[in-house]
Amino acid sequence: MSRIGKMPIAVPAGVTVDIAENNKVTVKGPKGTLERVLPSEMTIKLENNEIVVTRPNDLKQMRSLHGLTRTLINNMVVGVTEGYKKVLLVNGVGYRANKKGKELTLHLGYSHPVVMTDPEGVETVVDEKATPNTITVSGIDKEKVGQFAAEIRSKRAPEPYKGKGIKYDTEIIRRKEGKTGKK
Repeated sequence: MSRIGKMPIAVPAGVTVDIAENNKVTVKGPKGTLERVLPSEMTIKLENNEIVVTRPNDLKQMRSLHGLTRTLINNMVVGVTEGYKKVLLVNGVGYRANKKGKELTLHLGYSHPVVMTDPEGVETVVDEKATPNTITVSGIDKEKVGQFAAEIRSKRAPEPYKGKGIKYDTEIIRRKEGKTGKK
């Protein structure tokens, strides 16, 4: 049995879960509503404020889908109650981020500013007074928050010599030693 898949998901107060045909799961909570169609092979049941996911057999594909389905539902429940956020740090001389409306403008040492628009369901907040500049990406869908944070980071990934670029706040950059002079 999948260790993750067999764990029940507790549904907190204020959250409603609807399971329709073809495993279309809708989760409504204080922060919003999320919908997702999950693999039809899995059986999803809501019994006394707990969601239980079971699999039909022990084929390798069913075992892998079991844990995935349970985790996706759990991410939806956590998203509508607490939400998700990722923090990015903009580090480098002259590197900065600005926010105007839904547009995030990044000055990253290129000849032009990089302009990115917040996707639906994701919000970015820039703290320009912090050193280094801090970008906080938040939303209720874990997948969208992570994807947009990765897209922002990819505009100028941190380099190993001076550590300039955009990095996650928890990321540790392995630094390299620069060139040494002649002996």
